[in-house]
Amino acid sequence: MSELPARAGIPPIGWVVAFLAAAGLIGLAYVSLKSIPPPTLPSNLEKISEVPQFQLTDQTGRPITREDLKGKIWAANFIFTRCKGPCPITLIRMQELNTKLKKVRRNVELVTFTVDPEYDTPAVLKTFGEQLGADPANWKFLTGTADAIKNIVVTGLLQPIAKEPDGTPAHSSRIVLVDAKGWLRGYCDGLDPEAVQKLMVDIGELLREDPPVTQTQKN
Repeated sequence: MSELPARAGIPPIGWVVAFLAAAGLIGLAYVSLKSIPPPTLPSNLEKISEVPQFQLTDQTGRPITREDLKGKIWAANFIFTRCKGPCPITLIRMQELNTKLKKVRRNVELVTFTVDPEYDTPAVLKTFGEQLGADPANWKFLTGTADAIKNIVVTGLLQPIAKEPDGTPAHSSRIVLVDAKGWLRGYCDGLDPEAVQKLMVDIGELLREDPPVTQTQKN
């Protein structure tokens, strides 16, 4: 994977990962989460819970709700643009997933939630997303009020958010999977080198379970 050009103080993802790995800092941003037990989720894609209604804003300034994602499978991760912990690695996983999903692009979306909405405005996320080659049509970076973010991430997707003593956000490194009807169906560890392979298998299962409606079928 080629390095991304540096922009607006946001270092290239490849450089960040190499630096953090060398410095032994991977995982620093979620150290507080070690004391929070992970949710008990089934590994066989059983329906876990229905994602609640939400209203956030994407990197283009467009309002995004749960209904905008209905009808598509979506994989979501959690980051903040100033992250010095696991974010660069989980974003690389999302980039890899984005590349592999080209053949089913109309049926699967990627969603990245910021856990630092006060800093990560739509404009900041737009610059950040452009560095990753993210097309807003199929990879949405979402921000909103702190309460709105907490509601969807913690209550809806069952992923913890905390604060370090210095105020730095601490968050999950998981990538969660939501089906086309808006049900949370599972997750994988975004730091796992095999995460993308596992997600592709699960996405394939969900596509077979609920095949997309073609234009001919609609007519």
